[in-house]
Amino acid sequence: MKKNNQRLVHLVQLVQLVILATLTMPMTAQNKLFTLEDLNFGGTNYGNMQPKNMWLTWWGDQLIQTDVEDCYTIDVKTGQKAKLFTLDDINKWAESDDVKYVRHLMNATFPYPDKPLVLVGNRKAVILVDFKEKKVVWQDSIAGQTANDWNAVSKATAYVDNHQLFVVDGEGHKNQLSTDGSREIVYGQSVHRNEFGIEKGTFWSPDGQRLAFYRMDQSMVTDYPQVDIFPRSATYEPDKYPMAGGTTHTVTVGVYNINTKETVYLNTPNIIKGGNALAPVYFPLKSDSPTDSVCYFTNIAWSPDSKTIYMFELNRKQNDCRLVSYDATTGERITELYRETSDKYVEPLHPIQFLPWDDTKFIMQSQKDGYNHLYLFDINGKELKQITKGEWGVMEVLGFNKKQKSIIFKANKEHPLHHRLYSVDMTSKIRQLETTDGVHSATLSPSGNFLIDRFSTPTRPRVIDVVDITKKTPRHTNLLEAEDPWQDYQQPIFECGSIKSADGVTDLYYRMVKPADFNPEKKYPTVVYVYGGPHANNVQASWHWASRTWETYMAQKGYIVFILDNRGSQYRGRDFEQATFHQLGQIEMQDQMKGVDYLRTLPYVDMNRLGIHGWSFGGFMTISLMTNYPDVFKVGVAGGPVIDWKWYEVMYGERYMGTPQDNPEGYAKSSLISKAGNLKGKLQIITGYNDNTVVPQHCLSFLDACIKAGTQPDFFAYPGEEHNMRGHASVHLHERITQYFEDFLK
Repeated sequence: MKKNNQRLVHLVQLVQLVILATLTMPMTAQNKLFTLEDLNFGGTNYGNMQPKNMWLTWWGDQLIQTDVEDCYTIDVKTGQKAKLFTLDDINKWAESDDVKYVRHLMNATFPYPDKPLVLVGNRKAVILVDFKEKKVVWQDSIAGQTANDWNAVSKATAYVDNHQLFVVDGEGHKNQLSTDGSREIVYGQSVHRNEFGIEKGTFWSPDGQRLAFYRMDQSMVTDYPQVDIFPRSATYEPDKYPMAGGTTHTVTVGVYNINTKETVYLNTPNIIKGGNALAPVYFPLKSDSPTDSVCYFTNIAWSPDSKTIYMFELNRKQNDCRLVSYDATTGERITELYRETSDKYVEPLHPIQFLPWDDTKFIMQSQKDGYNHLYLFDINGKELKQITKGEWGVMEVLGFNKKQKSIIFKANKEHPLHHRLYSVDMTSKIRQLETTDGVHSATLSPSGNFLIDRFSTPTRPRVIDVVDITKKTPRHTNLLEAEDPWQDYQQPIFECGSIKSADGVTDLYYRMVKPADFNPEKKYPTVVYVYGGPHANNVQASWHWASRTWETYMAQKGYIVFILDNRGSQYRGRDFEQATFHQLGQIEMQDQMKGVDYLRTLPYVDMNRLGIHGWSFGGFMTISLMTNYPDVFKVGVAGGPVIDWKWYEVMYGERYMGTPQDNPEGYAKSSLISKAGNLKGKLQIITGYNDNTVVPQHCLSFLDACIKAGTQPDFFAYPGEEHNMRGHASVHLHERITQYFEDFLK
């Protein structure tokens, strides 16, 4: 008995020593904690916390890996690699100097499927290298250029320098296309504030002999008075900012011929020609409002023979969309091929695409049946058939397989949260090209025979396969299964589910992030993270259910974070997206409050410590919810918030809200100025001091309204920053957001 007691004493002492050692030893691999330097994209350790990746491209059907110092070929059947050339090789063959020096190969491209040529460069120059002959065969200086657009067929380059548009042909001869370019007359760059799928302003013909380009006259647009505070005496640096209901810019489309060195302008409805002058006239649609006189031009496409330009034209109300063809030689209008109208809005986001096996037919994307689908047309504008159909949407056309006469695309056909890969032939037979749920993105080889399939699932950080789609059952070769870069850290719990929207019918999907040591018997402060606006959604079936890393940081500090995609967000069809028409914020708040009702049913959510945070549209939603439901949310942080849509830009604002003149009730209902007196909880408003997206007038006007109403929000501005904080300022921002909840919600 005594011996047993001694053993028990020894055992207790041993356990005490183990506990003491555990408490005093350095943090183990299982309980390392994150910092914002780990989690935030501006952080010093952020890169090390991302899943392993591979930089891949195509050289015809040959898969190429482009690393910093080496390029490899990869066998699509086995995944085996062989070195093609090195960075030292390229610089040796280029006889590099300060102009031509290439610093890495990660952005190398192989523009000719049947030639051993690689395009590489830096900010000063681009060179085309023959890696079989080991010599430079073409080069172009790009120092000082913007909007650089190179054509592989003619080797001609279009670019903008000091506001003027230039073209350098394949022989190095430079031609200046404009002389009146300025801050007010903009050539060869994105127009209409990057709406309608516009990302650039130059468009080469397939044969590389003609260049279509945008010319934007914004001289009539009001300047927003931005200020650069960093010089000894602050300087005035205004932005052209067309506000909803106000005067906006006029856009025309020019076509330059490399051979004749002549430019013609498309005879679009909003211009008349008088010598070299272009003068705006009203868009010829019947209307009682002069604000309908502007036409938006988007999704420029060329015919395969380079003779015809196709373009979507949209009236200012954005409810009347027409596909129109123009003669690229004369600029004259040929015909209207298609027209789509709506009692709300039509939003063309994709150019037409000609079938590579039949240049008399093209596909067009439209939501006219309620979901974004593919339609087949002939060149006379006759709709031949609807190729895809169903209560799901085509998200991206990746390209074509000429041999199989099929279209390769991405869609959420299986589930709204899963983005999968498919092919469809002209009989509408759809084939799944991969076998794994999750969120996929892909790059198609030029022939359409192979896919680089990049995907993740809620539990798999990154997977890369190469897929041979020529087989009856597509063959997959795995190239990468990334390990969890967070495996040595204490990770939160990521969950996903659904609730019904305020209409009682529609499913809404949510993500919930809980502390790693979550105890259902405890009550936790909870933060609702919200965006809620068009062209975005927060919840997807990717790694961690697409969780933002700040949510992990908050969970680590003992919070639950809840994220719900309300009606109005993307990828759920036309009616889901357009439910918020002319009343931004109203339907969205109803759905978010259904999320709050769900949180009330959870015994571990402390409803007395409920916070909310969002940025941009999410900032608008944050203040909307705090002022419309002042007794629900104790603390909020609103970043870059829209306060009144009459101060937002024309194209986006009028699509969803109309004009203040035509929809005064909607603007009044959504404005937060009149609700400043409702504020009860602690609210911090944050903005970039030089925000050119949601201009500072929004925040400052709300502060003025709060002063008059006697309410007390807090305010912080980032000097020199625009709509989103860049670099390490983002770390500072997220620490500030976190600290506000630590100070007032915990």
